Amino acid sequence: MPDVPPQLLLDVDDREAREAPGGPTRSFQVAGLFAGIGGLELGLSRAGHRTALLCENDPSADAVLADRFPDVERAPDVCKLKSLPKGTDLVVGGFPCQDLSQAGKTVGIAGSRSGLVGEVFRLVEKQKVPWLVLENVPFMLQLARGQALDVIIDRLEDLGYKWAYRVVDTRAFGLPQRRQRVFIVASLEDDPRHVLLTDDAGKLEDPIGDDPAFGFYWTEGTRGLGWAVEAVPTLKGGSSVGIPSPPAIWLSNGEIVKPDIRDAERMQGFRAGWTAAAVNGGRESFRWKLVGNAVSVPVAKWLGERLANPRAFNLRDIQPVLRPGRAWPKVAWNVGEGRKTASMSLWPVRRKRKPLSEFLQYETEPLSVRATAGFLKRTKKGSLRFPEGFLAAVEAHLVRVQQEAAV
Repeated sequence: MPDVPPQLLLDVDDREAREAPGGPTRSFQVAGLFAGIGGLELGLSRAGHRTALLCENDPSADAVLADRFPDVERAPDVCKLKSLPKGTDLVVGGFPCQDLSQAGKTVGIAGSRSGLVGEVFRLVEKQKVPWLVLENVPFMLQLARGQALDVIIDRLEDLGYKWAYRVVDTRAFGLPQRRQRVFIVASLEDDPRHVLLTDDAGKLEDPIGDDPAFGFYWTEGTRGLGWAVEAVPTLKGGSSVGIPSPPAIWLSNGEIVKPDIRDAERMQGFRAGWTAAAVNGGRESFRWKLVGNAVSVPVAKWLGERLANPRAFNLRDIQPVLRPGRAWPKVAWNVGEGRKTASMSLWPVRRKRKPLSEFLQYETEPLSVRATAGFLKRTKKGSLRFPEGFLAAVEAHLVRVQQEAAV
């Protein structure tokens, strides 16, 4: 495996960065589209692959890429990109999800943002690329009965790609973030099932000790909560104008706090301070958007290891995908024998996960009076059921921060 530049290393306590298997059997040249802050490309580099191009139009994200990948060519606009670097083996991209997510507009693949995935197909139709990896939110499987995925899969098949996809949970990789994402692997040459559908550790039950911590979103409270045990809910991009959207954590001592941005970076598998170079009018809050939109680095590293060292596919109980008019399943593929599915967990591996309170390394911030009061007000408008003792803890926290504010 080639040496990894120091700026790409994870925290020193992250063993995942140092536990590499034997040398890769193959190494790909990667073009990263919709690169964000480089989560996919960073993970792939740790598995022995080399990034030749990073394409990203957000100036804050591009500043991070310039800082962390100084020797890689960058392009600002995928729509104006005429061709991929010569010798590109793998195109990757977490294409924009704003039009596909439950938190977004949910207008589908025709939306102005998520529809940009069409630029991937424009480029690979012009210049044949053996492998593709695409990433997005799992809501695309059911939005408009799966029409967004219909468009992508139809296009892959038209271009002659064999494909497989799978929903994967970031918690399986030892990070305290409940984050589920769809990964699509497609190939003109090989069977993508040998990359994506060979590892299955089964679901790891939430570890609940004597003093667990719970993550939730204080911006919700009427129809949802984002509740997570010994983890935070999915880190979100937040507002397009840079309003941060950190989760809250209910600690065992009764405190309700927000994590530091550096711990949020670590929850995505980056080293602390990865987005420090982000610029957008000098507002540090934009870092939350960048981290929330990123691909979890250990997931990308696992994909890179399987791309380098495929394993045998041996799923049983294979069934045809029943479409149209139904949502897509959590796992599916077509390698020339029709669209099929089978049961798999969202946990390809099973990495040890620290309790959330032990994972946090940086000073937390108490949830403010305004945020706490607003959350409590919303809880009274809806019909959600809350865990025992939770609302009482929130009310006690409100009294505490009000008293501290008065002092």
